[in-house]
Order: sequence, then C-alpha cells, then structure tokens
Amino acid sequence: MRIAVDATCWHNRRGYGRHARALLRALAALDRDNHYTLFLDSIEEAEPTPPQCEVRVLQANVPTFRAASAAGHRSLADMGRMSRALSASKFDVVLFPTIYSFVPVFSSARKLVMVHDIIAETYPKLTVPSARARLFWNLKIRLGYWQADALITVSNYSRAGILQYFQVDPRKLFVVGEAADPVFRRHDNPLPTSALLHLGIDASRRMAVYVGGFSPHKNLNALIAAFARIAVRKEFQDVILVMVGDTSGDAFFTCVGALLEQVNTLGLKDRVIFTGYLDDQDVVALLNLATVSVLPSLMEGFGLPAVEAAACGCPVVATKASPLKELLGEGGIYVGPGDGEIEEAITRVLSSDELRARMREHGLEAARRLTWEAAAHQMVAVIRQAASK
Repeated sequence: MRIAVDATCWHNRRGYGRHARALLRALAALDRDNHYTLFLDSIEEAEPTPPQCEVRVLQANVPTFRAASAAGHRSLADMGRMSRALSASKFDVVLFPTIYSFVPVFSSARKLVMVHDIIAETYPKLTVPSARARLFWNLKIRLGYWQADALITVSNYSRAGILQYFQVDPRKLFVVGEAADPVFRRHDNPLPTSALLHLGIDASRRMAVYVGGFSPHKNLNALIAAFARIAVRKEFQDVILVMVGDTSGDAFFTCVGALLEQVNTLGLKDRVIFTGYLDDQDVVALLNLATVSVLPSLMEGFGLPAVEAAACGCPVVATKASPLKELLGEGGIYVGPGDGEIEEAITRVLSSDELRARMREHGLEAARRLTWEAAAHQMVAVIRQAASK
C-alpha cells in the first residue's frame, strides 16, 4: 500500500511532535511492506525524518506548528494545498498522527485519524480560550471524526472518554500506545549536564520536577501552592521545584506569566526554577537526579512525561485523570487536582527512602514493558484492518 502521512506536526518540539516522530520512526523501521510518504509544510531545521520514507515539503505561508495555535487557525490556502496533496489518487491510506493538524481528504483512500484525548472538549476555556478559535477547532474535530474510517487513540482511558463524549462506533476506535524513547533510561552515576549547571541545578539539593507545557489545564498553580507549604517545613528546606518547558513562543495556550507571578507572590523565587526548553539529554540527567516527578494535570490522555520519568528511575506523582495508574502501577502515587492531595503525595515521597526505592523499581519495570516497537505493531494492525474494509 501507498500511505500518505500528514507530518506537519513534525516540528512541534513537544507533545504531538514528539509522539509523531517516535511513532513514525518505529513504523517505518517495522513496516517494510508498505510505502510511506511524509508531508511536511516547513523546511525549518528539525529532527531527521526516517530514511525509509519519502518526504515531500509543501511550504506553508505559516507552518502548522505555529498557525494552529490556541488563539488562531491555519489559512485556507495552506490547508487547501495540503488537502490536495493528501487527496492524490495514488494513495491507499492517509494517516493523521493527530487530529490537531487534520484537513479534509477528497479521495477513496482510507482515512486514519489519531485523537489523543478529549482535554479540549472537557476544558475548552483552559485550552482554546478564544471563542473564534474554539469554533474552528470544533468544526475540524467534527469533520475529522466524520471522515475517519478508523479513529486511533493512545490509551484505554482516552478511548473510554471518546466513546462517552462523541458516541462513536466502538468498532471504529482503536488504541495504539506510547512509550519513552530509549534515551530515557536509568544512569548508574548521574551527573548534571552543563545546561543544568548553568541553571544552578548541581544536584546538591533534592528536587521535585515538572516536565511539560504551561497550559492552565496542567494544574500547575495547584502544584506551586502545594510546594509553597512544603518549602516552609524545616525537613524540606533544601528541596527545590524545577519546571521544565517552553516559557515563550508556545503555540498552545499558556499561563506561564501567572505562574511566575504566583511564585514571586509566595516568595519562592529562590526555590522554583523555570528552565525553559531543555534537550532530551538534559531532561534525562535531571530526571535521574530528581527525587520526585510531578504531573498534576486536570487530565492526561497518556501522560508521557510521567512514563519518561519512570524510565529514568524517578518516582512519580501523577493525576488520577489519566491511564497512568494502569500504566505505572506502584511506580506512582495518583492524586486528584487539589493542592492538598498533591502536597501530601510529594511529602510522602520526599520523606521515605524505602518508598522511593520501591516506586523506582516498579516504575522501571513498568516503563520497560512499553515500547515504540509494540506501538508500531499495533498501528500496522489498524492500517491493515482499515484497508481491508
């Protein structure tokens, strides 16, 4: 089969981009029976595409990873150019690794659309605050669901949410999982990288670490409030909170300004470090050195940063509104959105060497069971089933 892939999210440094890059690399390496053509809309420097794939660039006026922002939308010209390319009659299957970049396809090809979660539907004002942008988002989502011959999501948790919210045919909705990239692993003698040392992170203090975006639904105001109460306790005077993620230029809705103000108001400027974007090697070193990783979101479709932390041997405190309890088991402690629960869980991990050791072993074992190769096998099975109809 000839398979067209909308790879316009390839340039997203986190989230959809990280997922698409890892999945497509594994898929191209595994599936030698089919021919993959990746369609990009930017020539900006990014991670290399899989050598097994044909790559076509349809230069957009504004690339998708910038245009499809929380406050905007892509131009009709850019969308039309991509739609025409994906609608070419030579393709048997068209794959969208995320519905975020979906465009209509006018051909008999089977359309496979990945829907990572229902966060935007559950918390619309926290993810897409503009009424105009929400209108465009909802139109795109409805069209994507209508055109899809197969819908794919990343966890059983997300599948249940999609079935309940959108009332789709369960036979049409499949799960293709995620995994930590191999670079996320336990180091025997972890040391801070030069980038971490430049930020003042020298491993002399215990660390609670958050990795991800700064959108309001990440519930980071509750994390900071919880940490403020932890920070004043005598036994935790050395503990710092490290917040990793883009603090500027993020296309997704961000509340980083409010978080910085909260930190200053609470007198935590010397105890909370906003690192900005970090390369994987720096994140891996940080997670190996950290005492606990915290993902307190209101909802996660998968929760990859928590799995990456577990793969580095870091105990995890994570949201109950996710599949992470199923994925990581005793490698994590799972909390509701309130800062009281978050505070209690972090305190438990900080206070017990025995608990941390037990969580570390369970987390490492759970993370090892999740591989991108397994995800690629699941995706090949979905492609074959959809194409056979």
